[in-house]
Amino acid sequence: MTLAASDVGGHRLRLLSYNIQVGISSTLPHHYLTKSWKHLFQARRRFENLDHIARLLHGYDIVGLQELDAGSYRTGYVDLTEYLARRADYPFWYHQLNRNYGPLAQHGNGFLSRLRPTEVTEHRLPSLIPGRGAMVARFGSGEASLAVIFVHLSLSTRARRNQLAFIAELANASRHVVVMGDMNCSPDSVEMRQLFRTTGLREPQEELRTFPSWRPKHHIDHILVSESLRVNRCHAINHAHSDHLPIAMEVSLPPDLHLE
Repeated sequence: MTLAASDVGGHRLRLLSYNIQVGISSTLPHHYLTKSWKHLFQARRRFENLDHIARLLHGYDIVGLQELDAGSYRTGYVDLTEYLARRADYPFWYHQLNRNYGPLAQHGNGFLSRLRPTEVTEHRLPSLIPGRGAMVARFGSGEASLAVIFVHLSLSTRARRNQLAFIAELANASRHVVVMGDMNCSPDSVEMRQLFRTTGLREPQEELRTFPSWRPKHHIDHILVSESLRVNRCHAINHAHSDHLPIAMEVSLPPDLHLE
């Protein structure tokens, strides 16, 4: 499939980022306690919840997902990235394993795409506690390509500062860039302001409160884009099937950008 720019401003791309908390529907504060066992054991309703998520994902071109399992005891050895890809009818999916706990948990991030990337690279993000990673999916080739960087950052401010410095290097290697994921910090944090200063990345002015899902107070999930991409719409979605809400963005592609 090829998306070629038109004479009236280029094609649009629909993006979504969602921390799905391994399919656990924590939608009230006490669920962290009453549903905590689902982080370790199998639960039939996990897949009922994932089916609700899959129905939402169906309307997007590229989806970044955080907190998935690549297939362990707690999911009945089902790879959740593949499960969602099949349920939402995505032809391409990819999982990055960041924490390997053997049969107990295969923790990581993933993405789904209706376009096939020309390459996908994995990166380990700097952290005193290992287990954070980034994926870079490139669509197209050369200058006329799009780099989409999928991340889930640490809780520590110091670690995030180092991780965002690393991500800045990845972003600055391409002209057309999207960075999406759970960054565990707000747009006005020291580390995010540093990212904006050292790259051409930006995000819409709207405050997108996504956490916790039952009473969103914090803007910690983000979709950032390079100046070459025009943002048409961006909003948080009231879809409480995790402890985070998803965020969606529609962008228009510049005329010189061709996605294969």
